[in-house]
Amino acid sequence: MTLRLLLLSAAALLAGCERPPIEVVQHGYRGTAMAEVYNPRTLAVQAPLNQVPTAIPAATPGGPAAALVYQNVQVLNDLSVGEFSRIMASMTAWVAPEQGCTYCHNPQNFALDEKYTKVVARKMLQMTRKINSDYKTHVAATGVTCYTCHRGNNIPANVWFKGPSDQPTVGLLGYRAGQNTVSKVANGSSLPEDPFTPFLLGSQEIRVNGDTALPTGNKHTIKQTEWTFSLMTHMSTALGVNCSYCHNTRSMASWETSPPQRVTAWYGIRMVRDLNNQYMEPISKVFPPHRLGPTGDVAKSNCQTCHQGVFKPLYGVSMLKDYPELAAQRPSLAPSPAEAPAAEAASKSLDVAAK
Repeated sequence: MTLRLLLLSAAALLAGCERPPIEVVQHGYRGTAMAEVYNPRTLAVQAPLNQVPTAIPAATPGGPAAALVYQNVQVLNDLSVGEFSRIMASMTAWVAPEQGCTYCHNPQNFALDEKYTKVVARKMLQMTRKINSDYKTHVAATGVTCYTCHRGNNIPANVWFKGPSDQPTVGLLGYRAGQNTVSKVANGSSLPEDPFTPFLLGSQEIRVNGDTALPTGNKHTIKQTEWTFSLMTHMSTALGVNCSYCHNTRSMASWETSPPQRVTAWYGIRMVRDLNNQYMEPISKVFPPHRLGPTGDVAKSNCQTCHQGVFKPLYGVSMLKDYPELAAQRPSLAPSPAEAPAAEAASKSLDVAAK
């Protein structure tokens, strides 16, 4: 009986440990704990999930504008028919490989906006171009495509909704204050369950300590610090890295001695916050009830949405070089939807005059 208890105790103590071998990559001076720890078994699982799909051959340059051939082209009116068709085929493979074109379109009339998925896809194309043109401070020249987040899924595998309003619970737990239970977001800890609403939707300060031990030097409470720790735990798990990937262990708060990745992460937080507020929240009413969260909000992005467990999405391989159409809005090849009828009428008049 004693041996059994000892074995159970040992198992409980070691439950949070990872069995060897473990790989350690040092990126700081010896003895400073500036090293990244990787589990080769986890890496073996992640590798095939982060392979870049084969790109569809590029379209032949030139040709008529897609917006003059197809109806109701509102975002990609800077593409030719060949470029437009290639992007549509690629998006189908990236987002709806099983459903095909009908996931967004009415097969009887592709121009209709009757399916909410088409309205959402249009907004997501705008968001993708926004990231690639205005957030190079985070994505650099690597950029993103629809595949970066979707990976063949209608909805990205890693999104978040606002947590339900925290009500007092019956029993010994009492008022949990949004924490004090197993939190998947915070890697199984009891840290706050929803650090995204205050930091990746709202703009609360992400801070933990001041310069002195007195309240005048540090107005942040232990409770506020726990919310920050929850977000940092999420970021560490999302990127598959240790805290030392962005922070110097000598002084976690010091920007002067932090690795450059901390600056990239700073811009990333603001990018995600901007995308959630400008592109996701405004289309909440477009989605049907079964696609909304418990409080009626739309799915939003966090670090895990793109990174999916690796320090750079798709290990830093750029798909944007094969799909430059998603990099930024180019000069339009066709009139805007509002100008199209007048342009079509003028074109017909010219045809008549030519005859």
